[in-house]
Amino acid sequence: RALARQQLLDRSTEFGGRIDLEPQRCFVGFDAAERLIALPNVDVVLLATPPHFRPMHLAAAVNAGKHVFMEKPVAVDPVGVRSVLNSAKIADDKKLSIITGTQRRHENSYLETMKRISGGAIGRIVSARCYWNQGGLWKVDRSPQMTDMEWQLRNWLYFTWLSGDHILEQHIHNIDVINWALNAHPLSASGMGGRQVRTDPSYGHVFDHFAVEYQYPNGVNVLSMCRQIDGCASRVQEVLVGTEGQCVTAPGKGIITGRNSWHFDGPNNNPYVQEHVDLFESIQKSRPINEARAVAESTLAAIMGRMSAYTGKTVTWEQAMNSTLDLSPPRYEFGTLPVAEVAVPGRTPLI
Repeated sequence: RALARQQLLDRSTEFGGRIDLEPQRCFVGFDAAERLIALPNVDVVLLATPPHFRPMHLAAAVNAGKHVFMEKPVAVDPVGVRSVLNSAKIADDKKLSIITGTQRRHENSYLETMKRISGGAIGRIVSARCYWNQGGLWKVDRSPQMTDMEWQLRNWLYFTWLSGDHILEQHIHNIDVINWALNAHPLSASGMGGRQVRTDPSYGHVFDHFAVEYQYPNGVNVLSMCRQIDGCASRVQEVLVGTEGQCVTAPGKGIITGRNSWHFDGPNNNPYVQEHVDLFESIQKSRPINEARAVAESTLAAIMGRMSAYTGKTVTWEQAMNSTLDLSPPRYEFGTLPVAEVAVPGRTPLI
């Protein structure tokens, strides 16, 4: 706690000396978020802990009447998604803003491209593809003094109960763009994946690659691919195929080919900054923005893909939305917490 506080105070001059962080307002422990949210002079809450905690923290924030910036994904299981959808309704009733960390929704290149897509620039969308293929990310090795719970919290990318696996924690960006472009969520998912390279116990029990075929309304078929393996080809983009052209999007890029050829030539913005600008402008102007519902649907779409890949079964939207799957640990305490087994398609049950 002391180190985190000092790191913020060291940057105070960057923000005109406006950082006010007294020790009595710095909390630690599993109830730290609730204690912070309860402070009467807190107006906006930023949720950037591991994804597992976001549904409960969002519920606490909106119940307390706070505006929220919530990182993506917004949950790791269907129980969490339903909680977020309920919080989204409460936020609407209270006229609260909720902005999520799907920053493409705040990036000029994407906004300009989506205007043209919705205006019919490529005609009726008939298929799509999306990718987040890259190398590996960071990991935290376990030290002898760490309990199971502490190590998993610090190494959270590699435990599904905390991150949702990388199809959810990272690839949700691309799936969210597809939902946005189609103005719909998938009807079903049929996926596969595995753990071929990151097999060391330091990588927990998550997969390192996924491929999912999604079926959307009106017969639109969407291929989704994501991978986190060093030494492989990288690809991070979305491709939309329409009756009158094709569109390719990626950060800072929008290209339409066909009858209405066009490409984005800027200026682009920093979407990581813009999402916060949009949040505070919505508060100041009393024009609430609530992205929680849309991104909860994108979150569930990614969860469907993971559920299908883990089990080897086709998963429908209704199955996922009504699933009782709850990845919460039995207790929130720093002690023993066995690592779940690696999922095996055909053997891991669909819940």
